[in-house]
Amino acid sequence: MKVWLLLGLLLVHEALEDVTGQHPPKNKHPKEPGENRIKPTNKKVKPKIPKIKDRDSADSTPKTQSIMMQMIDKGRFQKPAATLSLMAGQTLELRCKGNKIRWSYPAYLDTFKDTRLSVKQHERYGQLTLVNSTAADTGEFSCWGQLCNGYICRRDEAKTGSTYIIFTEKGELFVPSSSYFDVVYLNPDRQAVVPCRVTVLSAKVTLHREFPAKEIQANGTDIVYDMKRGFVYLQPHSDHQGVVYCKAEAGGKSQISVKYQLLYAEVPSGPPSTTILASANKVKGGDDISVLCTVLGEPDVEVEFRWIYPGQKDERPVTIQDTWRLIHRGLSHTTRISQSVLIVEDFEMVDAGYYICTAQNLRGQTSVATTVEFS
Repeated sequence: MKVWLLLGLLLVHEALEDVTGQHPPKNKHPKEPGENRIKPTNKKVKPKIPKIKDRDSADSTPKTQSIMMQMIDKGRFQKPAATLSLMAGQTLELRCKGNKIRWSYPAYLDTFKDTRLSVKQHERYGQLTLVNSTAADTGEFSCWGQLCNGYICRRDEAKTGSTYIIFTEKGELFVPSSSYFDVVYLNPDRQAVVPCRVTVLSAKVTLHREFPAKEIQANGTDIVYDMKRGFVYLQPHSDHQGVVYCKAEAGGKSQISVKYQLLYAEVPSGPPSTTILASANKVKGGDDISVLCTVLGEPDVEVEFRWIYPGQKDERPVTIQDTWRLIHRGLSHTTRISQSVLIVEDFEMVDAGYYICTAQNLRGQTSVATTVEFS
């Protein structure tokens, strides 16, 4: 009886489900209370990666562009290579884009105010022309634009151009020198250069000491060879002193350069080391007096003197004489002594007071003073 009762209840339950149509979904668990009822989707979403603008990096480091062009034929131009080799006699024409262009070229062309060189500024470009070129014109040619604010201009580092040009001339392996003997000063605090530059790219160049005769090795540590500069002494010292010359070999030919006297400079670079001394600090009326200003410095650094003296405002006549000479201190040191002497004749009361000497070189200036009294 119980079995039949259970079977009847089961049939009633199935009948009720057919009526309501609420079958539980297959392979899905029933919703729990509070569960999110939004139907999930399997749509793939590609993540967005923010683009990094090239402009950001460009702003921090300005891009440098070469503004130089070389005319290779009438109406034809090309950007020059870092190093060019041209035959002597050729006309060189370089142009740099911009309305405010400045130029730099071998100092040789400026020293002699060479009329073969012409520099012009046009509306949209600067132009440099060199005619009848020679081996002596070999060197760096460069240009740059300018950023100006009124009359004040500065170099635009983003707009520059340069090329090193070798002018090859028959019979010349070295860039010619204006003298047969030159002096190179060896300073302990900076590089020294023996300017043996060649006009043939393939030339083999060596450095030699005259006495005792031997080749000086460019070992890359103490001495290196730079085609654009010559033999560079990286850390000069007194042992490098002496007379040297260079030898070049190319195409089965050899040539000897001019000779160079290497002198070691004792005085380190800086503002002038200056002293002042009067012939007397107490002077009687009618006597003569001299005040001497002395500078010991580097052999190749010029010194200029200026004086301030008591009788200046009254236009008292004085005599000022400037001189200099090289002195050898010991066996291995050379110093330049520069002097300026101020002479006052027929001393008067108006000449009593402070005598101030100012010595100036490229690295600064020094002022010294002494007092002269009327007795």
